[in-house]
Amino acid sequence: MTEISDSLRLLFETSVEDEGDRYTVAIPSELVENGSIETGTSYRVALLAAEEDEQTETAPSPDTSSVSRADPAPSHAQGPPVEEGEVRTVSIDTLGDQGDGIAKVERGFIVIVPGTKPGDRVEVEITDVKETVAFAETVGEATVR
Repeated sequence: MTEISDSLRLLFETSVEDEGDRYTVAIPSELVENGSIETGTSYRVALLAAEEDEQTETAPSPDTSSVSRADPAPSHAQGPPVEEGEVRTVSIDTLGDQGDGIAKVERGFIVIVPGTKPGDRVEVEITDVKETVAFAETVGEATVR
């Protein structure tokens, strides 16, 4: 399995498209729409080759065969690793642009927790789950690592 850096801010799965004189990495539109990525901003991008068993898992099933090659693959082949209403303990790693705490859970999936700061370890309830990010509210006292 590929080691993923703790400094990772966003993780999604996509493909590299051949456009003749250049190659394009497709960014899912919801990442721009939900504010995870802003147009006109430069980003550092790391490309990780899918492992063979991961490629098998993400192969199009018959009901998705109408999706064109230019459409990005799903952000997470298995879906988000959290569900609305789930309660779990997370460690806040960094602060987001709006000052909210950011925790990473399985597969580098991001959970945003308002009112927390780096170093906090908090019990949270997941309140909203998107394809690439989840939002949570604290349900217990924060403890500092």
